Amino acid sequence: MFDILKNFFGKQDNSELEKAVAKNPFLVDVRSSSEFLSGSVPGAVNIPLDKIPAQLSKFKGKENIVVFCRSGNRSSEAKRILERNGFEHVINGGTWQNVHQVVNSKQNI
Repeated sequence: MFDILKNFFGKQDNSELEKAVAKNPFLVDVRSSSEFLSGSVPGAVNIPLDKIPAQLSKFKGKENIVVFCRSGNRSSEAKRILERNGFEHVINGGTWQNVHQVVNSKQNI
């Protein structure tokens, strides 16, 4: 619940996300396919939240995983699913726009 309120009312702390982006993470947009097609983060793959349990093999061997969506709610759930299945180093990047901004700032350095 705090993540939801933070997304609406506070500035998100991107320090953990910035560290992950510096390590070329596996970027996963967990929105629907149609949402993904309307815009996302360059280099991201689309695995909708409801498909994650059936596609866990795509996450195997990934050192750093960043999940994101429209508001941070679905990515929060995606993070929980991945962690329950033994994946470590999973970061909820929040909104796709937030992750896009952090990725772009890294590329412009």
